[in-house]
Amino acid sequence: MLLGVNIDHIAVLREARKINDPDPLEAVFIAKRAGADQITVHLREDRRHIQDEDVKRIIQSSSLAVNLECSVDPDIVEIVADLKPHRATFVPEKREEVTTEGGLDMNEPNFSNLDKAVHYLKAREIETSLFIDPTKEAIRGAKTIGVEWVEFHTGTYANIYAMLFSGLSKTHHCIKELDIDRSKLKKLLKKSLLELESACEYADEFGLNIAAGHGLNYQNVEAIAKIEKIKELNIGQSIIARSIYTGLENSIKEMATLIKKNR
Repeated sequence: MLLGVNIDHIAVLREARKINDPDPLEAVFIAKRAGADQITVHLREDRRHIQDEDVKRIIQSSSLAVNLECSVDPDIVEIVADLKPHRATFVPEKREEVTTEGGLDMNEPNFSNLDKAVHYLKAREIETSLFIDPTKEAIRGAKTIGVEWVEFHTGTYANIYAMLFSGLSKTHHCIKELDIDRSKLKKLLKKSLLELESACEYADEFGLNIAAGHGLNYQNVEAIAKIEKIKELNIGQSIIARSIYTGLENSIKEMATLIKKNR
């Protein structure tokens, strides 16, 4: 299983003070040394963290494959086409959200926009992926559009896990809709994991390469790493958060070891 390290949160720290430090590019070389297989960055429409110049420098300098997450906004798609990352992963965006809250809307008119953007990039020999919820409808849509990859949103699983096994419910970040009996949370967690496993089997039948990500950390990644059909995990916030205490190279190595151990 491949490990893609999302380095957006390094840019979040930089933008918090509006200076040029820390530089996300430095993380690319550390990630390579630590055994990462891919660098993932998200060029958001509002440029809240990663900037155009970051992406350009990272793609030019990285010896690892670069997975560029992006919206279907025409201006963004043109930037992706010009920079030519190894892969472009289309994700949903809302200006008011803290982070990506779910998979892409595969209904019209978004479906047509995705179809157009995917074919535009594929014509320029850029590998394409869709960040989707683990549902059969979304998988069929991805196959129809013709992407090479799908990345399943694991946020639902991660949120349930956090409410069940961490102290999240006792904090101001408590997820109110999941503030329920532990017995119910356990059933929801099992259901979420089964949905992911089933979606992976279904996507594999269509010949799609399968990635997963969102909310994965050192506590909850074990069960996801055991899903045989998943070829790649993209993990960011938890690795960057751990690096504050252990250093970035160590935090990446720990995650890579944990994933390998559970394959």
